[in-house]
Amino acid sequence: MVALVDAVKSGAIPASEVAVVISDKADAAGLAKAAERGVETIVIERAGRKRAEHDAEIVAALKARGVELVCLAGYMRLLSPDFIRAFPERIVNIHPSLLPSFPGLNVQQAAIDHGVKISGCTVHFVDEDLDAGPIILQRAVEVKDDDTAETLAARILKQEHGAYIEAVRRIASGRLHIEGQRTVYFAE
Repeated sequence: MVALVDAVKSGAIPASEVAVVISDKADAAGLAKAAERGVETIVIERAGRKRAEHDAEIVAALKARGVELVCLAGYMRLLSPDFIRAFPERIVNIHPSLLPSFPGLNVQQAAIDHGVKISGCTVHFVDEDLDAGPIILQRAVEVKDDDTAETLAARILKQEHGAYIEAVRRIASGRLHIEGQRTVYFAE
């Protein structure tokens, strides 16, 4: 989230603004970081609520602010079908593996256990299936023989920030199009 906010503010993602940062946790570190950068923040608690009810409140807050693109960062919950339908092909997520390999959680350990030699990160559009939407871009990271889940995650995280910024920049440019399960980017 911080990388995206800073990229918008610096002009690395042109003709864009970050309208709001929403969290379901009042103590999320990202809220303070967003506020420090002059971005509105909202906490919409989910404890004790059904997913559809919680998502409906988030959608209402986003719509009230004219949000056109929803960027998930550390949001560890599946979105309801109604949320996804509210922003068709306008919700983006970053995942710490080269999808479609290793969707879900604990992906670095899964990559190590499986013996892959290359892992990385994927920026993708969100659909109703877990980590299955059209892929925008990917960045590869070598899996070293002495890697742990933590060391691999740290190297992947270094790639995630740049990948997310580039993906959002492509979307904001208006030259990225979804064709079936594929995304196609028409460079200048």
